[in-house]
Amino acid sequence: MSRIECLSIRYRMEKQKDVSRLDAQAWIRAGAQVLAQSGVNAVKVEPIAKQLQVTKGSFYWHFKNRRALLEAILHDWVAAETDRVIEQVESEGGSAKEKLLRLFELTVQDDGQVERAIRAWAVSDSMPAEVLQIVDQRRLNYTKDLFVAVGFTPFEALVRARLVYYALVAEFMLSKEPEKRADRLKEMRLQHKILTHQD
Repeated sequence: MSRIECLSIRYRMEKQKDVSRLDAQAWIRAGAQVLAQSGVNAVKVEPIAKQLQVTKGSFYWHFKNRRALLEAILHDWVAAETDRVIEQVESEGGSAKEKLLRLFELTVQDDGQVERAIRAWAVSDSMPAEVLQIVDQRRLNYTKDLFVAVGFTPFEALVRARLVYYALVAEFMLSKEPEKRADRLKEMRLQHKILTHQD
């Protein structure tokens, strides 16, 4: 076997090792971390490959290009921070008031770093802007529907949903250092008490 053939086999083995070591989710997690820490312009294939200690071939096994990775990061964020949150609230059951409390409490679990980066990115890119528009509307509708189920009129429910949701988004955008989770839980429980109070 020639030296060239040996090198070719070795290259293929290294490439297979990269692919088997990392699935697409590993790239998405690493990309989301870079996005949260440094913004969308820092999400680049080569630096992430170095961080993951693999070749760029591993990336192209899973993604067509950088844009495909960014799309995957967005979809993963939607699934984690909207779809699964709603599914968890619904799966645990209870009254609408109890579901609202659980929803409020779950919002404290996320530090908002990825969301803050996505909202900043959306200022100059229509792809995340469109996704955010859908996410915001879905979250608002779900929260409003729970307030309606508690016993408020649709208008009163919408006002309450907007109050809690807009406050949360503003906190994500303004807060660089996350507060202690216990303190945030106290705040969210008080918000829940105030917003679900009926005369």
